[in-house]
Amino acid sequence: MDLDALRHGDFSKLGEAVTDWEQMTKKLADLKRDAEDNLKAKADKAKWAGVNASVTREFIAKTAAEFADAHTQADSVTKILSDTRGELVGYRTQLNDAITRGAQQNLTVIDTGEGTFTVTGNTRPDWASDPGGKTGTTDQKAVDALRDEIQGILSKATESDKSAAKVLQLLVDQAKYGFADASYADRDSAAKAVAAAEKLAKMAKNPADMSLDDIADFNRTMETYSGDSLFAEQFATRLGPKGTLQFWTDMTSAHAGARNSELETMKSLQKNLSLTLATASFSDSDAMRDWKHDLIAERNTNFRATGSMNPVGALGSQVISSLMREGQYDTEFLDGYRKTLFKADKVGGETNTDAVWVKGYDALDLVFGDGNGRDPLEGLFEGLSHNPEAAVHAFDSEDDLDRLLATTEYTDRGPSLGHALEAAVTGVGLGDSMTAAPPHSAAQVQIMANVMAAVAQPDGGADLVGRGMGESFGHMAASYMPEISRSFGGPNSEAIFLSPSDAPAGLDRPDVTRFLSAVSLDPSGRAGIIYGESIYTGSLLDAHLSDPSLFDGSRDQVLQGIGRNAGIIEGIVAHSIADADIEKSVETETAYNDSLEDQGNFFNTVLSAGIGYGTAVLAPSGPAGAVYAGGGGFITGVASMAVGRLLEGRELEGALDDAVYRNGQDLSRAQDSVNQQTQWSVQDALKRHHVNLPTDGTNTLIGNAVNEGWESSDDILRSHKKRPN
Repeated sequence: MDLDALRHGDFSKLGEAVTDWEQMTKKLADLKRDAEDNLKAKADKAKWAGVNASVTREFIAKTAAEFADAHTQADSVTKILSDTRGELVGYRTQLNDAITRGAQQNLTVIDTGEGTFTVTGNTRPDWASDPGGKTGTTDQKAVDALRDEIQGILSKATESDKSAAKVLQLLVDQAKYGFADASYADRDSAAKAVAAAEKLAKMAKNPADMSLDDIADFNRTMETYSGDSLFAEQFATRLGPKGTLQFWTDMTSAHAGARNSELETMKSLQKNLSLTLATASFSDSDAMRDWKHDLIAERNTNFRATGSMNPVGALGSQVISSLMREGQYDTEFLDGYRKTLFKADKVGGETNTDAVWVKGYDALDLVFGDGNGRDPLEGLFEGLSHNPEAAVHAFDSEDDLDRLLATTEYTDRGPSLGHALEAAVTGVGLGDSMTAAPPHSAAQVQIMANVMAAVAQPDGGADLVGRGMGESFGHMAASYMPEISRSFGGPNSEAIFLSPSDAPAGLDRPDVTRFLSAVSLDPSGRAGIIYGESIYTGSLLDAHLSDPSLFDGSRDQVLQGIGRNAGIIEGIVAHSIADADIEKSVETETAYNDSLEDQGNFFNTVLSAGIGYGTAVLAPSGPAGAVYAGGGGFITGVASMAVGRLLEGRELEGALDDAVYRNGQDLSRAQDSVNQQTQWSVQDALKRHHVNLPTDGTNTLIGNAVNEGWESSDDILRSHKKRPN
C-alpha cells in the first residue's frame, strides 16, 4: 500500500458500504426468520401428497436454508468490511501520528510511489557555520527508527487490505449459485483460517518430515478448523486430490501398528481429516469442483507409501472411503462417488466382492481402529449414514439394495450398511440431533418396505439380522411405528394411529410381521422395537387425550385401539422369542438385558435432546403435532416417562423382583410386561391431561385390549410365517 494512499485515504465510501451491508444483513435476518417460522414451519406441518410431497416440500426447505445462508454470508461480509475499515482507519491514524512526530524532529517523509517512501532529515539553514560540520538536526538512527516504524504500519495496512480482499473473494467463491454458510466475526479470524490451511497443506506435502509433535500440532489445528469452510477448501485444494490421498497413504504406512497415545492421536487425525474434507466438499469454488472430480478419477490409482518396496499399495477408492467415515459430505459428490463404487462392486456379484477389492491391495491398513479400509463400500456406507438425502439416492433401487444386502454374507460391511439404511429411512444422520422429526417421504417408506421384504424372505432373509444390522433394524422399526401400527390397524385406522408419513399405509402386513419376528431375535433389535412401541403408544395417548377431536368416537374406542396395537406388536416379539426357544439361555437373557439398558440410554438421550438419530419418529404432524408439541413433547411427555420406566427396570405391580421386560422372558411374563407398561402410560396420560376416568375400569379396558392384541399376534404370526408346532 502506498504511503499517500493510506495517509490521505478517504474511507467514507468503505464506511457507506459497511452501512449498506449492515442494513442488508438486518433485512435478511427478517427474511430468514420469516422463512423459518412461516414458510418452512407451515410446510413441515402441512399434509403433502403426490408430487408436492417429494418436490414442493423439499424446494421450500431448501429455499428457507438459502435465506439462512444469505444472512450468514451477508453478516460475515459486513463484519469483515467493518473490521477492515476500522483497522485501516487505525493504521492511518498511526501513520499520521508518526509523520507528525517526525516533523517535530525535523524529519521529512516522502511517498516515492509503488509502495516505497523515503525519510530524510531536514537541512539546517546555518549548516555552514556549524563547527562540528553537521548539516542536519537529527542523526541517522532517528531516520532509521521512523522509517522502520512507518514501514511496519504500511505492512500491517497492506496485509489487512490484501487479506480482506482475499477472504471476501474466497467467501463469495464458495457457492457458484446461492450463498455460502461460512461465518466469521472479523477479518482476522477469516485470515487466520486461510493462513492455517496454507500451513497445514504445506506440511502435508512432506509427511515424512512430520514428527509426532508436528502431527499433534497439525491435528490440534485441524480439529479447531475442521468445520471452517474457507480453511477446509483451501487445505484440500492446496494439497490437491492426489496429494490428499498420498498424504493419508504415507501416514497410515508410517504409523502402522500404532499403540497407546500414538494410536489415539492417529485415530483423532483420521477423524479430523475426514471432517475437514467433508466440510470442503460443500464448497462450490472452481478449484473445489475440480478437486472433487479429480479425486473420484483417482479411484483406480495404485497409491504406494513413499519409499515402499511393495509395488502394490492401496486403490484410490480404498483411501477415499477410509476418509469418509466422519462428517457429512456433499450430496452431489457422494452421489457421483457412490455410482462408481456400486458399478465396480457389481463385478463381483454377491459372493465375490472381497476379491474385487482386495486381490493384492492389502499392503496397507487404512483405518486406525476397527477394520482396515480394504472394502471401500464400508467407508462409503458410513459416509452415507451422515447424509440421509444421499442415502435415499443410494438405496432407491430395490435391485441394488437386495444385492448389497446379499453381499453382507461374504463381507464385513453389514454394520456400515445398517447405519446407511438407518439414515436413509429415518431422515436423520448418524449421531445427529434435530428439534423436529422429519416426516417420512414416500421414497423413504418404499426403501423401508424393501428392507422389510428382504428380511421377510423365507429363504434366509432373517439371517440378515445377524450380520451386524440388528441394532439398526431395531432403530428403523422404532422410527416406523406409525406405519407399522397402521399396517396392523388396517383400513380406516388413521384416526387412531396418527402418522406424519407421506405414505402411512406403505408397509405390507406380512412383511412387517416377519420383519419384526426376525429382528426380535437380536437383543438390540428387540430392545429397539419395545422402546419404539412404548414411545409411540405414549405419543398417541398424549395426542388423543389432549385433543379428543382427533377421533370421532369415544375415548374407550381410542384406548382399546391403542392397547390392542401394543399387544399385537409386542406379542409378535414375544412369540418369536418363544418359537426360537432361546429364552432359556442365561447368556441370551443377559445380553438382552444389557441391550435393554444400552438402548434405553440411547432413546433417553434422543428424547431429552428432542429428536435424535435413528428415531425420526413418532410425534404426529398437523394439528395433533401442534397439540403434542405444545404439551411438552418428548422431554416431559408420557413417552419419556415410559422410557424412564423401562430404563430403570420398574417392577411389575404385585410381582416382587420382577421388572417389566427384564426378568423372565417366557410368554406369560412378557404379556404381563406389555400390559403393565401400557396401563401405566394410560394413567400417566390421564393425569397429565387432567382427564377423569375411573382407574380400575380404565386398567381393565386396557388389559382386555392388550390381551386381545396379544392373542391376535399369535394368529398373525401363524398366517405369515412358518412356525414350530
